Amino acid sequence: MKFDINTITRENVKILKPYSSARDEFEDFDTAEMIFLDANENPFQNGVNRYPDPQQNSVKAILAKNNNVKSSQILLGNGSDEVLDLLFRAFCEPKIDNIISLPPTYGMYSVLANINAVENREVLLSTDFQPQVEKILDSVDDNTKIIFLCSPNNPTGNSFSDESVVKLLQNFKGLVVIDEAYIDFSGKESWLTEIDEYPNLVITQTLSKAYGLAGIRLGICYASEAVISVLNKIKPPYNVNELTQQRAILRLNDSDKIKQEIASIIEQREELLKVLLEVSFVEKIYPTEANFVLVKVDNANKRYDELIAKGIVIRNRTTQPLCENCLRFTIGIPKENAVLIRELKLLS
Repeated sequence: MKFDINTITRENVKILKPYSSARDEFEDFDTAEMIFLDANENPFQNGVNRYPDPQQNSVKAILAKNNNVKSSQILLGNGSDEVLDLLFRAFCEPKIDNIISLPPTYGMYSVLANINAVENREVLLSTDFQPQVEKILDSVDDNTKIIFLCSPNNPTGNSFSDESVVKLLQNFKGLVVIDEAYIDFSGKESWLTEIDEYPNLVITQTLSKAYGLAGIRLGICYASEAVISVLNKIKPPYNVNELTQQRAILRLNDSDKIKQEIASIIEQREELLKVLLEVSFVEKIYPTEANFVLVKVDNANKRYDELIAKGIVIRNRTTQPLCENCLRFTIGIPKENAVLIRELKLLS
């Protein structure tokens, strides 16, 4: 099915003239020796008295090199939530269009749909937490603009089959957004390798998980230059601050440390999985390719309260579809995991 970005872009966005910030107008200049008296900034240097690079070119250059894409195929946001919100605002007409999400999944897809007055058509995952492709496609109509896939999925931890994703990409004329917040913990390859193959493919990632930078709020969107161009028209001019950009660059250049931390998390994850097999109240352990484990227990509310009483905070997912009596354990540092394991054994 042929994808045409003009058919899914909101009409007001098509004709929108984006705000041109003071720094946008000089991004092609060598500004090292220039005197800036244009943006009403405080002139006294303190490291952050000037507005940040509105296009975050230094950060994008590193990401482009690391992922073998063009900088023009990248948009950065104030966390992934801003990136997701921009997708709604660029491509979904309020009170007319709809999106499809696949519960149980990341809750912000539904929240952002409500904020933007866009219908969220929920198609439950199968009992083994895979997309039900035919049901998804049957739910599509002329006003369906985006299908959201979270892979590896939160809260289930599993990745979606390649066959399912490809079928959706080939048979849906809107955007297929793959949220890869947890891809660094998976043995599967990122869908970034297919970004030039499918013009309707959008991939979101984050520095909040494997990169350990949840506090700086930096989300990443990879897509075709056409999609990124539309998003750039509506993003706030200085949506990623200077301190965030500086910290991101430092972390992205420390690849060895990142690899060590990811390896430790995966090692600790496998250790926890072994222990959970021996816990009497654990009824099922779901496969995971993320930095967390979803398990079904005899009584989620009871076990959650017991762990809270021991000072251990986990996530109770029992209210989510297909997750009755399920708890989600995030993998911590070895010391934290040792405490969790000890308490699980004592409760068993």
